[in-house]
Amino acid sequence: MAGSLSDQLHLGPAEASHRLVLLHGWGADADDLLDLGPLLVGPEVSVVALRAPEPHPYGTGRQWYGLQPIDWSQLPGARAALKLRLEELAGSVPLARTVLLGFSQGGAMALDVGSSLPLAGIVACSGYPHEGWQPGAAVAPVLLSHGREDPVVPFAASEAVQEQLLAAGHSAELLAFNGGHTIDGAVLPQISAFVRQQLNTQP
Repeated sequence: MAGSLSDQLHLGPAEASHRLVLLHGWGADADDLLDLGPLLVGPEVSVVALRAPEPHPYGTGRQWYGLQPIDWSQLPGARAALKLRLEELAGSVPLARTVLLGFSQGGAMALDVGSSLPLAGIVACSGYPHEGWQPGAAVAPVLLSHGREDPVVPFAASEAVQEQLLAAGHSAELLAFNGGHTIDGAVLPQISAFVRQQLNTQP
């Protein structure tokens, strides 16, 4: 089944027992990451790509909050809105059987909001920690991926996230690759293995 609503896109069965939720980056839209779904999970898994709530200020696409310059005053509202949307999705598939994956600004949102929810796992690709972010007492296993030559979000941002998570006693792996601001194809098998492991689904 493939369908769409105004704020989200869906792939997979309507009555799925496991789910992958995708959060796009700044200036993109819900369809940007949707093709990743079939590469990461089997056809029995529900894939939901969420659309950021704010229009992008410089043309097409959307944003989770203002980014150039960063408007941290918008973050509490963006955080609360995303948490509500994830909790609404949990009405059909529990958060404990949901992995949250985000890219760039979506990766930052996945880390921020995901670390306060009882998810199965969190994947942050080319992400960064929000100002003042601290992981909570109970955080789902986290997988980070980042290009060493990323000109948009420095590789050190994911290193800092991993350091914070490990220091707090949480599980956090960083997949580094030689490349820029992207989700490199070379790390997709490892991301898929992580998502499937956290969802307890087989290839």
